[in-house]
Amino acid sequence: MKFETVILRGLFVACMLVCGLILAAMITSKPEASQVAANSSMAMLVAAAPSTCVLPGIGDMICVRAVI
Repeated sequence: MKFETVILRGLFVACMLVCGLILAAMITSKPEASQVAANSSMAMLVAAAPSTCVLPGIGDMICVRAVI
C-alpha cells in the first residue's frame, strides 16, 4: 500500500474512534437536576420576576407579562 493510503486509513479510524467516544459520552451522561424551584411555588417565582421588560425596544418586539 502507498504511504498516503495508510495515513488516510489511520486518520479515518482515529476520527471514527473519537466520534464513537463522543457519542457514547452523550448517551451515557446523566445531567444534574436543577433545584431552582425546589422550595417555592410558581406564583412566588413570577412575583419575584422584574416588572419591566428587559428586552431592548426594537420595533416589532413584544414584552409579555404574566398576570397573577
